[in-house]
Amino acid sequence: MERIIWKPGNMVYPVPPVLVTCRDQGIDDVMTAAWTGTVCSDPAMCFVSIRKERFSHDLIEHSRAFAINLPCSALKRAVDYCGVKSGRDENKFETAHLQTLEGSKLDLPLLADAPVNIECSVTEILRLGSHDMFLGKVEAVNIDPALLDDQGRLHLEKAGLIAYSHGTYFELGKAIGTFGWTVRKHQKRKPARRK
Repeated sequence: MERIIWKPGNMVYPVPPVLVTCRDQGIDDVMTAAWTGTVCSDPAMCFVSIRKERFSHDLIEHSRAFAINLPCSALKRAVDYCGVKSGRDENKFETAHLQTLEGSKLDLPLLADAPVNIECSVTEILRLGSHDMFLGKVEAVNIDPALLDDQGRLHLEKAGLIAYSHGTYFELGKAIGTFGWTVRKHQKRKPARRK
């Protein structure tokens, strides 16, 4: 089947539209970022790529810290709003009605309604072009206890996380497999005993 060729672009979708929070010299901000993800597991590291023009960019560059707040469907309006409004013009925590908590390890705000908050200290800033990539060492992960079962296992599927794909937001839903399910050995059923 023939393909249609487009100019080079970012087509790795869907992505998590996260709410990035930061603080520098008493100024707090929150912004939406979709260019984010895992970099390394040991040490645990994440990244967020931010345009130089964004208000949060300088705050993170100076403070050397940021938090990635995973939004659930209850935060969908805030996710969109904080992606189109600037902290230079307004306090988005107030206008988007966002409740905050203090970071557990770093001096920055966390979103109380986000099921997961990941506190990161900046280890390196990569100047890449339209965006600067802030590499962050994970200093703490804060979890909503409602997502833990009696054994302390995390059930993130209950959080109602959202995804972003080419201009549209989606709520994650149906599970279609678990890691390693394609190679897992199936136990043979023992034949029933005759009475």
